[in-house]
Order: sequence, then C-alpha cells, then structure tokens
Amino acid sequence: MTRALRVTVWNENVHDQHQESVKKIYPKGMHAPIAEGIESLLGDAEVRIATLDQPEHGLTEKVLAGTDVLTWWGHAAHDRVEDRIVERVHKRVLDGMGLVVLHSGHMSKIFMRLMGTSCRLRWREMGERELVWTVSPSHPIASGAPQPIVIPHQEMYGEFFDIPPPDELVFISSFEGGEVFRGGCCFHRGAGRIFYFSPGHEEYPVYFQPEIQRVIANAVAWCGGSSTANDRPSTRTDNAPHLWFLNRD
Repeated sequence: MTRALRVTVWNENVHDQHQESVKKIYPKGMHAPIAEGIESLLGDAEVRIATLDQPEHGLTEKVLAGTDVLTWWGHAAHDRVEDRIVERVHKRVLDGMGLVVLHSGHMSKIFMRLMGTSCRLRWREMGERELVWTVSPSHPIASGAPQPIVIPHQEMYGEFFDIPPPDELVFISSFEGGEVFRGGCCFHRGAGRIFYFSPGHEEYPVYFQPEIQRVIANAVAWCGGSSTANDRPSTRTDNAPHLWFLNRD
C-alpha cells in the first residue's frame, strides 16, 4: 500500500496575527485555506502546520524527516528565519523533500539559497486583475486548471524575475498594466523538486479560490512524486471569453 503524502504547510504568520485587514480575510491564517485545499484535493495526505513563532520555526529535525513536501509562505520576516533552519531545509530538499514556494516567498532565504540569484522582481500593489495562463498544459501541475485562471484582485509581479531558467515553465501571468511574469516555475535541486507559484497576496482572498487550491495541491503531488499523468487539454473559462480585455469592470 502506498504511504500517504506527508505535507508541512509553513506560514510566517506575521501579517495574519498583527494586521487587521489580513485578519478579516484570513481569520485562521493564510495557512488554513492552503492546508484545507491540500487535504480536500489530495484525499489521504497528512497535513501539518508550522509557523515562524514556534520553536525552531516548527521545522525541527523530526518534523522535516517526516515531511515529503514543504510549502512556504513568507514576506515580512524573511530575516527572522534562522540560518540553521534554512540549512536544515536546504539539506532536506537536496535529499529529496519537495518544496512549494508561494508568492513573496521568492525572497525567502531558502528560495534564494536554492536559486543562487537575487530572486528580485518588479511589483505594484493596486489590486489589479491577474490572468494565469497555462503554457504547459500536459504538465501534472496544470491538471484541471482553467485557461486562464482569473484572479480578480492581486499584487502585480513583473519581469525581470532574477531566477535561473526554470527546468519547466507551467504558468505565465499577465496583468492589466501590460506586464507579464513567469509565475509557475519548476526546478530540480539534488534529489528534490521545487515549484514556485506567484499568486497569493495577504490582502486578497486568493488562497480561497478553488483554481488556486487546485494548482497548489497539484504542485504538492508533483513535488512529492505522487502526481499522475495529465493528458487533458486546458480549456477556456466561461469568465474569460474572447476579447475579454474589452470587458473591464
């Protein structure tokens, strides 16, 4: 019998506790809808939560040894993540643990360590519409994703994104200002698989969107080596008809 996928959802949990506007959107923390989506979509996955304020940031040797895939969301306190914990996570990724890095986690110590670049990008926070376009529809991470995924309000991330060329590019985002962004990138480091997925700002309820939860669950399965082949073509969504750009709210 195949063992259940063991997933640790790591959240900095700073905005969630101290910023009222974020508390209203994510009263249980951003980790809650991320974890709930993984649990509901992957069935028998074993999901635990870890946060910055826990001893060893919740990422003890024992926890990481029992983790097949780690998801990572951070923003306001990248510098508060202890270097010894980063080293511990880095070693586990090279040894085969999967890593799903979300949104502003692109500037986390662990992602920059694994990429070997600055990981900087352009950004603008105006609550713009984001369209997430699938550019590799046969990839397991794209399974079940509409074409495109429409996020009504989101922070803009734009190129140039200072990362190494992805091993596989699954999604590209476009924004109302005309910017584009490589927002769904696969990498391999040692024996570990890494996926970076850009949607998910703390001021918008992006992690409650079923399409976003689907992509994250797919990414967890792929990073954990338990995804199935995807032979379904992506399909246009009802809310993105031809000439959608003429229909602005």
